[in-house]
Parts: sequence; structure tokens; C-alpha cells
Amino acid sequence: MRKLNDLFQELGISKVRLAKYLGVSRQMVYNYLELEDLNKWPKEKKILLYKLLDIEDSKEIETIDVSTEYLMNVENRLNQGVKSSSELENGLDLKGLNKESQVLLSDITYLLKEKLSDDDEENYYAIQYLYHLLQSLDNVPEIKYIFGYMSKTTGFTNPEEYKFQEDKQFIFEGILYSALTLYNNGGASRSKLTESHKRFVQEIEQKNEEKLSRTQQLNTIKIQALRELGYTEINETNAAEVFEKIAEIQSRKV
Repeated sequence: MRKLNDLFQELGISKVRLAKYLGVSRQMVYNYLELEDLNKWPKEKKILLYKLLDIEDSKEIETIDVSTEYLMNVENRLNQGVKSSSELENGLDLKGLNKESQVLLSDITYLLKEKLSDDDEENYYAIQYLYHLLQSLDNVPEIKYIFGYMSKTTGFTNPEEYKFQEDKQFIFEGILYSALTLYNNGGASRSKLTESHKRFVQEIEQKNEEKLSRTQQLNTIKIQALRELGYTEINETNAAEVFEKIAEIQSRKV
């Protein structure tokens, strides 16, 4: 079974995609791979695996030569095997996405659904926080650096790979590594970080207050613009006129 695990790694087949291909949960794939003998797999799942690897017996796994042609053939069979079921199950509109993006989106959706199906409260909040991060991705570049750092530390990405601004990513990873090393080695404690965390909370509260203030100010200006134009609401017909009036009112206050 170790050879099979090595083969999946060489082929670049993740547990998520294999689970989708076999029609089981990711945890079930881990359970299968922990079995000592492939013949202990459910017969239909074993047949699917043989079909994917283009073999007729588990002994052939030892002799597989992963050439470029073989890798491409396996990839095609894998994609074909998961495409229909994924689109049907997820109800995703994949139009406009290239092949790699389609696979990535499908894999992410499958994994998120599996995590949420566990009915684990911590999983729910972790994914909710992930959603918040994705919403802020364009405005906070450090989020991408965090994702890259975690991908590297968990072995999915080469540690010398830089897909963003290399200097900034390099510096951020060094700082994050130092901080997490301190955390994991017991060099930090709640008592030592009380003041630092207090400043962290205060800074966030200040930002939220400023955001609320700006929102209230914009609402006030919007109401004033509607009143001056004689409207009660913004709609498709008057939107351009109202926004122009809002800009005019803001310029008066400069």
C-alpha cells in the first residue's frame, strides 16, 4: 500500500480528487489506504482504481513507469470520472473557467461540503473565517502570503516558490515562521501577550468605529441627495443622477 501512496504522490492525485473519483468521502480514502492489502478494498472501488491506473492486478502497481504519456492518460481518466458527478452534485456553473480552474473549484467545493457535513462547530467557524478571508483577498495582500506559507509548511508547495511579490512574501514568511516557532516552543503565554492582544483589539475596534462613521456619513449624504432631487429611493432609472448629486454634496464639504 505504501507503493500506491507513493504512486498517487508522483501522479499528483490528491485524496480529495481520488475520493471524488471513487464516490466516497476523503476519510474513507484514508481508511482504504491504511489497509494492508488492496484486495480488502470493496470490489467496485478496487475495479475503479484498476481502471484509473490501467492495470488488471495489484501486483502491476510495482511495475508502473510514470512517463509523461502515462501521467496524461491517468489525468484524463480521472477528470472524466469526476466531471459529471461533480457538476451534478455541486450544481456549479463552470463556464468561463479554464480546465485547471474548473478542477480547483470543484475540489474546493467537494472538500468544503465534506467538512460541513461533519456537523462540527469548529469546522463551521473555520470555513466561515476562510470565507471572510476570501472576501478580503483583494484588499489585504498578506492573506495570500499566509495561504502560501501554510501550503509550504504542510508540504504541498516548494518552500522556495514565490507566486506573489517575492520580496514581501519572503519577509512575511520569515516573520511568520519566527512567530509560530515562538508559539510552538512555548515561548509565548497569555500573560506575556495580554497587552499586545489588548492593543490588537483596540485597533480593530477603532477601525470598525471609523467604518461605521463613514457608513453613517454616506447614508446621510444619500438621504440629502434624494431629498434635493425629490426622490424617495435609488433605482435603475435615477441611480446615475443620484450618484452625481452625492458626489456634488461631498465636494461642497471639501
